[in-house]
Amino acid sequence: MTVSGLQRPAWRSRPAGNGVPAMSNAKRLLAVIPARGGSKGLPGKNIRPLSGMPLIAHTINFARLCPEIDRCVVSTESQEIADVANGHGADVPFLRPPELALDETPICPVLRHALDQVEKEEGSTYDYLMLLDGTSPVREPRDIAEAFTKLQASPEADGIIGVSQPEYNPIWYCVVERDGLMVDLMAEG
Repeated sequence: MTVSGLQRPAWRSRPAGNGVPAMSNAKRLLAVIPARGGSKGLPGKNIRPLSGMPLIAHTINFARLCPEIDRCVVSTESQEIADVANGHGADVPFLRPPELALDETPICPVLRHALDQVEKEEGSTYDYLMLLDGTSPVREPRDIAEAFTKLQASPEADGIIGVSQPEYNPIWYCVVERDGLMVDLMAEG
């Protein structure tokens, strides 16, 4: 598929998933970089330059360094962001529907849309889904490797979230840690 007349590039110059053939029993991981064009706080933040490259390009390049990621796509409703991402070698196989790009749109439907679109296009499924926030470019490939290993070893976990030590009490966010998992401080209902 093309976006704005550009051919979708091979987003990675080496085999995906450490070169494991698609027919193996290896668990497949899809990474999604969401990039909404309608930012109110800092308009155009995803394509603003940071250290000589658009902000989103740092996350695109990062994804290439993670052999655990079988495929990485950018999800955006903005043709401008799609063009910039594509120009930096990103896989932008679709434009996100406008109703999934509103200020109040939660991230889960955006990720679900991306997963559904990619699985439909490929005719196959993914075992894991990863959110790579384009506005948080400071991470290392080993963080992904460690997180993925922990998630695979914890079938009781719904997911894994990268966090850092806050300078304030995390209970203010209404979560606590139990046995290495984050849980709600107050039970629902």
